[in-house]
Amino acid sequence: MFHGVLPALITPFTVDGSAIDEGALAANVSRLIAAGAGGVVPGGSSGEFATLTHAERRQLTEVTVEAAAGRVPVVAGTGALSTRETIDLSVHAEEAGAAAAMVVAPFYEPISWRQLLAHYTAVADALTIPVMYYNRPETTGVTLTADQYRELQDVGVTYVKDTGGDAIAATELIQTDGPTLVNGADTLTFAALAAGVEGVIWGAASILPGQCVELHRLLVGDVDLRAAREQWARLWPLLHFLESHSYTAALKTACRLVGGGTGPTRAPLLPLSAQETNELSALVEDASRAKSMYREASAPR
Repeated sequence: MFHGVLPALITPFTVDGSAIDEGALAANVSRLIAAGAGGVVPGGSSGEFATLTHAERRQLTEVTVEAAAGRVPVVAGTGALSTRETIDLSVHAEEAGAAAAMVVAPFYEPISWRQLLAHYTAVADALTIPVMYYNRPETTGVTLTADQYRELQDVGVTYVKDTGGDAIAATELIQTDGPTLVNGADTLTFAALAAGVEGVIWGAASILPGQCVELHRLLVGDVDLRAAREQWARLWPLLHFLESHSYTAALKTACRLVGGGTGPTRAPLLPLSAQETNELSALVEDASRAKSMYREASAPR
């Protein structure tokens, strides 16, 4: 179901940060789809879901689904601290038209495997759309084995968004039976696509969707390793910057630099410093030339 580049969306806020900017959100979704996105993912970490009210999380899903208008699937982030709230948000996402629910493990304190399995069983039993496990061990304190992922698949978890940063563990899941892995670690995108992943949920794709889609095409469609390496060399410094700073704040700043509607981040997140913003601006400018340079180099003479 999920093939290609699925941008992890930011959540645009009004100038004072008090509400979701629905117009900016819809415009961002349309821009990303026009650039070739294979889907969109609202309500994840990049979307500041932890700072949203329950009502805002529902609003975010509804506006995104309406803006996508059936052109691409919407994978809605619905993870919460309690099983009851996770089910409520997930059922709402399905009713709103989302194609899947992306569920991070409850993250206040690490929970046991028995508790985790029961949690995901309850969520999957409440839905008819797929459940995607959002692997984020640095936040949840939970690290699963390939065998545990297969147990999750048995109860209805058919996808894994992997942001764990462990390429060895990811490769095991790619090469063995289990839920379909969708890469979510920006700086491992090249390795994941080269290893056989066909879908990536990618924060940087909200900044430069065309360049990210082009990398996917080069590695999965054209299988042009030389050109893909050149594209990756342009993108990687930007991705490294994002992961080396406050990711969400840096992502939102970069989206603003390319002309997207963003609004502020919500506290406790703070904006980047002027020096960081200048450095990020240079990286975005350099990475934005990757696609055009590839096309010029590969054009018939």
